[in-house]
Amino acid sequence: MMKNHQYLTEGLLESYVLGALSKEDRAEAAHLIGQDPDIATQLEALEMDMEVHFLENAVPPPPHVGTALRERLINNGIQKREEESHAQEPPPPQFARSPYIDVEVNDTHIRVHKNWRAAFIAVFILSKIFLVFGLYQYFKANSLEQEVGRLKATQQTTSPMPSGL
Repeated sequence: MMKNHQYLTEGLLESYVLGALSKEDRAEAAHLIGQDPDIATQLEALEMDMEVHFLENAVPPPPHVGTALRERLINNGIQKREEESHAQEPPPPQFARSPYIDVEVNDTHIRVHKNWRAAFIAVFILSKIFLVFGLYQYFKANSLEQEVGRLKATQQTTSPMPSGL
């Protein structure tokens, strides 16, 4: 009875449905489900709830996935076996407008609109001009500072200090 309670309260039944149990635990759960009708009922309800949840929240694949999958099946020979076993199935529904955007990239380069390209080139050139201007101002200020220091040194050596003050 304790095992039954454990399966119902600790999420072991959910793990069983999702296939997340080890082989030993899965065999034990299958044995317990066969013996206890309450757990079997809970299992059916859980499976139905999960199925409803998954169907309500399903995202349809892009339309081209179905054609690619059919081509792959034909290439592997699986399609031929299915055609023999099944009667002719209706064709898959065609969507008038796909909610997906088909994007095909044939190269590894980024393409930029012409106007952006010109803007990027202008920003690059302006950055180099400002860099040169900044370096010019830095060196000019540095040389003026050295000149001031040199003039102060020559002024102190040439003018005597008054001794009476």
